[in-house]
Amino acid sequence: MTAPTTADTSTPAPQGHPQRWLILGVLSLALLTVVLDNTVLNVAIPSLTEDLSAATSDIQWMINAYSLVQSGLLLTAGSAADRYGRKKMLAAGLALFGTGSLVAGLADSTGQLIAARAGMGIGGALLMTTTLAVAMQIFTPEEQPKAIGIWAAVNALGFAIGPLVGGFMLEHFWWGAIFMINLPVAALGVVAVVVLVPESKNPRGDRPDLLGALLSTIGMSSLVFAIISGPEHGWTSGRVVTTAVVAVVVLAGFAYWESRIPYPMLDMHFFRDRRFTGAVSGAVLVAFGMAGSLFLLTQYLQFVLGYDAMEAGLRMAPLAVTIVVLNFSGVAPKWATKLGNAIAILIGMILVSGGVVSIATLTGYGYPGTFLGLVLIGAGAAIASPAMAHAIMSAIPPEKAGVGAGLNGTMAEFGNGLGVAVLGAVLNSRFAALIPVAASSLPAALAAADSEEERGRIMEGFSSGLETSLLVGALSVLLGGVVAAVLLRRAERVGAP
Repeated sequence: MTAPTTADTSTPAPQGHPQRWLILGVLSLALLTVVLDNTVLNVAIPSLTEDLSAATSDIQWMINAYSLVQSGLLLTAGSAADRYGRKKMLAAGLALFGTGSLVAGLADSTGQLIAARAGMGIGGALLMTTTLAVAMQIFTPEEQPKAIGIWAAVNALGFAIGPLVGGFMLEHFWWGAIFMINLPVAALGVVAVVVLVPESKNPRGDRPDLLGALLSTIGMSSLVFAIISGPEHGWTSGRVVTTAVVAVVVLAGFAYWESRIPYPMLDMHFFRDRRFTGAVSGAVLVAFGMAGSLFLLTQYLQFVLGYDAMEAGLRMAPLAVTIVVLNFSGVAPKWATKLGNAIAILIGMILVSGGVVSIATLTGYGYPGTFLGLVLIGAGAAIASPAMAHAIMSAIPPEKAGVGAGLNGTMAEFGNGLGVAVLGAVLNSRFAALIPVAASSLPAALAAADSEEERGRIMEGFSSGLETSLLVGALSVLLGGVVAAVLLRRAERVGAP
């Protein structure tokens, strides 16, 4: 039955917005700057340490302030976009991100830079949620898989080229230039959003869930902080345990509150939908395995194969290139639509898991084994990641698209942080068990070695620990794919709406 025509712009016309592909280009450019800033700062650490006399704790907060604020605010940002308008929040996100970038680029103290990064995190949270939510509004259901595929490809591209962009800028300019490059993008983005992007929001105009927003922000920020702090301070340290307890208590309170009020920010009934539960569960496990494995792979490229940060970034490029080619060409969305979300996710995660296993077991062959693994991971991610995001977004009413995008980003952030922390801990414990006299890290252990024989033994121990950790990551990816596929398949069989 055809719905009557109304003035509500939250429901796209059957043919989609006439300028939808141009708008998607604007959204992709905005997303690219956000994702770049997750990785670009890492290569500037030596310069920041020298120019700002930054201590190790300062550097950690420069990096973590951005991710903590962004991950903590994703749900709140998505809810605000649904209530007040996704176009407004998209423009606000670009303005905040650009202003934070300007302050960061001109900062002359560590405190200023940390504060600027936190401000950028607020803008980043708004952009991560609104870009995906707007894409869901302007494309027809038939075109949404391809649009989400491009969105996911840009996401992967940003992570891959971050170190390369940072290295290039530092080679030719001062460290502040890595933030200044965001300014023209933000300015152009604001103009394009005002001119091109249609406004859309929840037509019901629910009352703002202020307590829910506060609880979700505190809970997720505490959880991510505990995960980030665990490897450095120890999982049983007072700081980590206290923060983790706060996170669990506050998030439990958030779930209780959301289930009791008539206008929840996150409707807990969504979790009764097998499509939603399957996609969310799979997304966490897949992010856990992929992020942790790629984190370990960068260590393998640098510590074992001896590449510097720029060279390691270049050798990670096949992963992003594969994702970009398969999604921009339309091959991956076409196959995902043909197979259905459940089978696409399962096949994609089998490929990703096989790629991680390839890297783990073919380390003795040098980079060729790694190259094969990266291509397999890229192919699997190109098929499965958009299908996972589409499953989450399609299980949520269109008027809640912002919350859906926020939840998708929150699960990815949670899985990423947990994967890096846990698989890193597996590597360290295995390394310490094999090399009892080893120092706290591979470089320190090699520096303390007295002979080439001992150095060889240390490298062998590190490679063994790396293999074990990567296999754990591969298993979690495969498990995530199976869990998501089974639940989604069951939902399809019972005719979920």
